[in-house]
Amino acid sequence: MRAISCFLLALFAAAAGASAEPYAYVPNEKSASVSVIDTASDTVVRQFPIGERPRGIAGGSGRLYLTDGKSNSLLIVDSAAGKLERRVKVGDSPEGVSLSADGKLLAVAVEDDNVVTLLSAPAAKELARIKVHGKNPEHAVFSPDSRWLYVSAEDAEQVDVIDVAARRQVASIPVGKRPRGIGFLADGSRAYVACELADKVYAIDVASHKAIAEIPAGQYPNGVAIHPDGKRVYISNGRDGTVMAIDVASNTVSGTVAVGKRPWNMALTPDGGKLYVANGRSGSVSVIDTGRFEKTGDIAVGELPWGVSIR
Repeated sequence: MRAISCFLLALFAAAAGASAEPYAYVPNEKSASVSVIDTASDTVVRQFPIGERPRGIAGGSGRLYLTDGKSNSLLIVDSAAGKLERRVKVGDSPEGVSLSADGKLLAVAVEDDNVVTLLSAPAAKELARIKVHGKNPEHAVFSPDSRWLYVSAEDAEQVDVIDVAARRQVASIPVGKRPRGIGFLADGSRAYVACELADKVYAIDVASHKAIAEIPAGQYPNGVAIHPDGKRVYISNGRDGTVMAIDVASNTVSGTVAVGKRPWNMALTPDGGKLYVANGRSGSVSVIDTGRFEKTGDIAVGELPWGVSIR
């Protein structure tokens, strides 16, 4: 009887999971864990230990891909079970990780090696280690068509452009000092890059790989998230403790919202209705209603949350 009850309970949990709202997965770098937030209730429904220093995160097809800065690895995690499937060495001090739109490729920015490691997904088989010109690359982000990787580096004033098919860098785009977060419009026509020490955001024309606008930001702009309707870009300002919205049509700031301390990387729900902001020094995630552009709450997570992936 007990076995039957457990079986029925498992079926119920699976059915509930299938119809649940998307979950927000938050890697906590200092507490070596991932917090899982139900975006329907905006509550943490579970937290599981993972790695030694989880940082970058991407997800798709029932898996999470996390960089571990301590073990120099990419961690492949079953997102439903919160269990490590395997780890793959990618180089010294990996940070940002990106999954291509078709789910077939992974790109990991490896800071100390000044490379982007390109891997297959979900097997995480290494395909190439691509040298970049900028030092300490933090993010390597696929364009929507997976043709390009845009790479930001902490010790640079440029965004490096990798031709994915050719497996090599083909251009550098001058921007401000210490480029960090990168986001592409869904149609792939434009990218936005936050430059932390310049206090500016740069809009880049992807066809020409040239900056077409410099947008004044708050202090230490860092994370970038782009609304699926292509009309708004969200930027976290680390020193200000704010998130600002940029109107894409005019490339001007349309509003600012206060969040937690040291907001970093962010993610939107698939419908674009909510923005989740990792506040590194607050140990929290702020939730912003994008329609009203107001903060609706703060969710306590682990120590030093790095970013958010919503699946």
